Amino acid sequence: MIFGDPTISLPIIFAVLLGFSILVYVVLDGFDLGVGLLSPLTEEVHRDKMIASIGPFWDANETWLVLAVGLLLVAFPAAHGTILTALYAPVFILLLGLTLRGVAFEFRAKAPAHKKKAWDAAFFAGSLMASLSQGFMLGLYIMGLQFTQVSLAFACLTAVFLTVGYSFIGATWLIMKTAGELQLKAIRWARQGLWGVGLGLIAISFATPFASERIFSKWLEFPEAILLAPLPLMSLALLAMLWLALQRLPTSNDSWAWAPFAFATTLFFLAFCGLAYSFYPYVVPEKLTIYEAAAAPESLFIILVGACVVMPIIFAYSALSFFIFRGKATELRYD
Repeated sequence: MIFGDPTISLPIIFAVLLGFSILVYVVLDGFDLGVGLLSPLTEEVHRDKMIASIGPFWDANETWLVLAVGLLLVAFPAAHGTILTALYAPVFILLLGLTLRGVAFEFRAKAPAHKKKAWDAAFFAGSLMASLSQGFMLGLYIMGLQFTQVSLAFACLTAVFLTVGYSFIGATWLIMKTAGELQLKAIRWARQGLWGVGLGLIAISFATPFASERIFSKWLEFPEAILLAPLPLMSLALLAMLWLALQRLPTSNDSWAWAPFAFATTLFFLAFCGLAYSFYPYVVPEKLTIYEAAAAPESLFIILVGACVVMPIIFAYSALSFFIFRGKATELRYD
């Protein structure tokens, strides 16, 4: 009873941990998926530098996806079965894409020179499969996991927009981690991708309230519409700040190269907060709440003890890798 009523407090705690894991994954693996999506747009020497910029991070970034799926399984087993059953095909494509990307990442450096382009293509294909499948799953989730023509069309739309969003945050990462001609290209890619990010946020923001009457009332009825107005207004302000920052880059001393990535990360955070507010307390839209889907309180408490040990370790080695490999990306080497 240390948390009060454990049937209420523990599901909320695990919902927060699950949401945090998903958000961190989307941002961290989002930028390295984005780099993979952008890799065919430049020549090999720049492609090597792009891959070098994510080399120390991409493997650890995917740990957050494993953690999120694990938390969903052990904390909300009923929801885990329902969601993964409904999304079986895109989950399969996601895993296939992540596997292909991981294999291509390693093999491109060891393959003979005449086969390197094939592995580069595989790296792009894996990044594209992972991005599109995640966007498709997001769209179906927003539409309540319903397989209608409207929901499938919307899922295809979100698949495209999330892929553009990943390529955008990947471009902002390259702005921060590279210099010279490649940085100039990354700035141009980010300027072009910003329009897709804006359109995607608008499309999802308009579609989500109409997914159910409950979500509609949470956003558009009085006084909620007034109280929640700062969230979309802050998102619009961030889009404007991103546009201004990208117009002024690069600077002579490379100052503010970090700003687009920081603004993009904040924008992703605000979008995630909006989705979390829309669907709370449901973990399966309109079907299962976090309280109905949660495991027994005794089990949740034991799992929480393990999570309190594991999550700080994952966070610590992720932070350590970013600290050790801070600064501009250097030459890609495999000794």
